[in-house]
Amino acid sequence: MTTKTILLTGFEPFNGAAINPSWEAARALDGWSGPGFQVAARLLPCEFGRVNVALLEAVEAVHPDIVIAVGQAGGRSEISLERVAINVDDAAIADNAGAQPVDNPIIADGPAAYFSTLPLKAIVRALRLRGFPAGVSQTAGTFVCNHVFYGLMHHAAGASLKAGFIHVPFLPEQAAERPERPPSMALQDIVDGLRIAVEVAVTADEDVAEAGGATH
Repeated sequence: MTTKTILLTGFEPFNGAAINPSWEAARALDGWSGPGFQVAARLLPCEFGRVNVALLEAVEAVHPDIVIAVGQAGGRSEISLERVAINVDDAAIADNAGAQPVDNPIIADGPAAYFSTLPLKAIVRALRLRGFPAGVSQTAGTFVCNHVFYGLMHHAAGASLKAGFIHVPFLPEQAAERPERPPSMALQDIVDGLRIAVEVAVTADEDVAEAGGATH
């Protein structure tokens, strides 16, 4: 049996935070293996431009068959499988290097958007069947998460590399620090959710066809 390599990436903390659930969850799975696959995790900087350099360095080092980039989406209550990356940086806050691009293309001559090649709805179905709140998201934002998602899909275009992006909620300790008490998810639940996403990405030859769109 051919063993597939899955690259999981997570981000360093940003915007003054002390922790980022995307990296805490990804690194918990570093070295994990299952039937026909093994996982390697890498940390990415929360910086426009440099993050895609770091991503491609990780891809070149790991030689993955599947790449799942993971990011924090504070305020969301579920594990979000991102459908589309768009070719624009429009930052509401500065990145960790102090950059705050506005209305800039990520790749000047790139297409307007790329779609994920992960089996999004199959992953969502599997997560829900196991009791995890999950859904397909129609926007990855216009901050560094979308930037690396677009860069990843641009690199994967025309190749056999399966790739996509998953957003995860705040951790409970992050939510507790905020007066609005946004939704959160325990780290172990995020880790277990990513395990399911990896297993489905490895085994699903095609996605399922069922409703997963949005009305707004």
